[in-house]
Amino acid sequence: MTEFSFELLRRRPDVEAENLFAVDAADRLLLDTAAAALAACAPGEIVTVGDRYGAVTLGAAAAGSSRLRAHQDARSGELALANNAAQFGLSDAYRSLPLGAELLSGARVVLLRMPRSLDALEEIVDGVLRHASPQVTLYAAGMVKHMALTMNEVLARGFAEVHAGLARQKARVVVASGVGTARAGSEWPRREFHRDLGLWVCAHGGAFAGTRVDIGTRFLLGFLDHAKPDATWAVDLGCGTGVLASALATARPHLQVLATDQSAAAVASAEATAEANGVVERVHVLRDDALALQPDTSAELIVLNPPFHLGAAVHAGGALRLFQDCARVLAPGGELMTVFNSHLRYRSALTRLIGPTRQLGRNSKFTVTVSTRR
Repeated sequence: MTEFSFELLRRRPDVEAENLFAVDAADRLLLDTAAAALAACAPGEIVTVGDRYGAVTLGAAAAGSSRLRAHQDARSGELALANNAAQFGLSDAYRSLPLGAELLSGARVVLLRMPRSLDALEEIVDGVLRHASPQVTLYAAGMVKHMALTMNEVLARGFAEVHAGLARQKARVVVASGVGTARAGSEWPRREFHRDLGLWVCAHGGAFAGTRVDIGTRFLLGFLDHAKPDATWAVDLGCGTGVLASALATARPHLQVLATDQSAAAVASAEATAEANGVVERVHVLRDDALALQPDTSAELIVLNPPFHLGAAVHAGGALRLFQDCARVLAPGGELMTVFNSHLRYRSALTRLIGPTRQLGRNSKFTVTVSTRR
């Protein structure tokens, strides 16, 4: 067991680099602002949501809080919390749970790292209103550059009192209390039918692009007919709301598709999208950190719209890590079809990591390539 220290926290298994950190000023300010409320809570009354790598959950545990409940959308964050907790002998101090009743029931303090999406914030607030104690106080923290007054407006629709504290080291905490009732018509996931694609898209609040189809995915959809037509097993890696998985399964009745994403909101959305499009029996949805649970040389086809951000940082490490996992999981002769912002120039990395890479299409913003595993 090691004595708890913020400086010893790690991001692993997420990408680690000199300019990427496991703790920031918002984590520290959140714990300092809520310190008195945390000390007054009984075991099991504290919930953390959106704790990126465990700083908030483990900071509270190290200060004496016990039986914490934690929800992290990203599987990599959940694994990082577990790794960091083991390092400090705090594995028994918390439980990781899905966003919902078991997580929030009876909570008197909710420590939230503010999501960047207003829809994600709205779904979290809806959950707190439905399940937490009427005496709950929500402490929501973020870096000032990533916060907006519209976030306060979302909080104010559910709480009687919303107060923004003073900034410290470019971080701020908003405190909300006095709960109302969950708003009518706030059921999740939301859904939208895209007539031009013939597809329903369902989305929970934290899913990228919501019920829209982002422009990179939309561009890639135009090339799916070229994706290894004899494949019987495909993977939609980083599936988001499951648009590519459902499109493949709809167009190819013989095809089984694994839709995988590290985001809990994305996985729940992809499941709903597959069901709405009548392909739920052929689209298998899994929450995973990249392709960690998939065996070597097992996939005939992988489709991928990789991220170009790691949290708030623009960083190529996330995409390169996905490419490396694709290289491991693709069978010889298997294909990776991917779309990326053209300025990122991933083609050389794809050729090096996977094999011969050819361009299928390019427009003013995106490039679509197919790489064949050597």
